[in-house]
Amino acid sequence: MKIIVSNLFNSIDEIDFGFSTKEGLNRKSPFYFNMSLSVGDRKENVIENRKAFFERLGLRYNQVVLQKQTHSDHINHVIEPGTIEDSDSLITGKPNLGLAISSADCTSIFIYEKVRKIIAAVHSGWRGTQKNILLKTIDKLIGEFNCDTSDMFAFIGPAISQKNYEVDEDVAQHFGSHYLQKKLNKYLLDIPKVNYDMLINSGIPVNQIETSKLCSYQNEFLHSYRREGKKSGRALGVIVLREN
Repeated sequence: MKIIVSNLFNSIDEIDFGFSTKEGLNRKSPFYFNMSLSVGDRKENVIENRKAFFERLGLRYNQVVLQKQTHSDHINHVIEPGTIEDSDSLITGKPNLGLAISSADCTSIFIYEKVRKIIAAVHSGWRGTQKNILLKTIDKLIGEFNCDTSDMFAFIGPAISQKNYEVDEDVAQHFGSHYLQKKLNKYLLDIPKVNYDMLINSGIPVNQIETSKLCSYQNEFLHSYRREGKKSGRALGVIVLREN
């Protein structure tokens, strides 16, 4: 099983983190090691895949919160495992409860606040980014959980890179020109950079932010909807807070 890790989170004893790939349990085309129940894969395979992945992170199947992502700005504070309807951001202070983000090109952001012992997981495609879901999550951490951005650590997971993310004018118009490159009558959009700047502008120190250098479109071992279309599987990125 191939799992993407974060060097930043690996240096923090209280955090376990992993991001799944297409490689696991010898799964084959088209879905490979898929974590989604909504792409046409066999349910029993998906459940088995999830259990195997969670086990590698030291979690049982009933210790993880998943969500039905809708490209919204809906944020949920969770204290119990299960599936949250219509949600794209999760927050918890409960130890040993995994927060999961599904992805197959979209940007995912994982946050740990070391003083209040709070974690968050955010799904932010172009729609979520345009709606500032990451900023709203950080604002909620500050306003409702008394967190401080100087005490936050953040990892931006594998996502589609700017050179491979071609969009039309109707999408490009929502973002500043410094996040765009013109390509004939299209634009190349850098969603991970938009979210990185949100973290920086919120006051999280540069040395407490890590951005994955892996492009989901370019790297064949990662799921990519843009590359594989409707037959694409989905990855899960999971962060969990451990007790000392």
